[in-house]
Amino acid sequence: MTLAQRAMEQLQAWPDLSSGQASCGAGRALRSVHSEIVHFHSERDVDLHLTVQAIGRFHDDLQGSTAIRLVPGSGWVTVHLDCDTDVDLLMSLVSAALKAHQNHPSPAGHPAGGECNFRRVTVLPRG
Repeated sequence: MTLAQRAMEQLQAWPDLSSGQASCGAGRALRSVHSEIVHFHSERDVDLHLTVQAIGRFHDDLQGSTAIRLVPGSGWVTVHLDCDTDVDLLMSLVSAALKAHQNHPSPAGHPAGGECNFRRVTVLPRG
């Protein structure tokens, strides 16, 4: 089982998340009642809708992580899963994302966060 499969399996057990097709058309998504939260694009790459506000709060910590890729102005972060610690980081960030979406839900009928970072981030292997 890949790290992404294991992470998705763990997150599907969370009562606040339901599974479906990612709105970007690439992979599976987990969503809350407010928004899509996670897109699983590959065996290692996951986009997380953290919100612009939460990214601003955690920016320095996110920027310092080798597992995280940021796109300026995006409410999404890309998490590259290379090891168990990266999966643990994803779980923590999903929890933060759920809280962020509860505090700042999208208006009805408006997609939250714009498009994810799929095809906007290049993940290079760790050296």
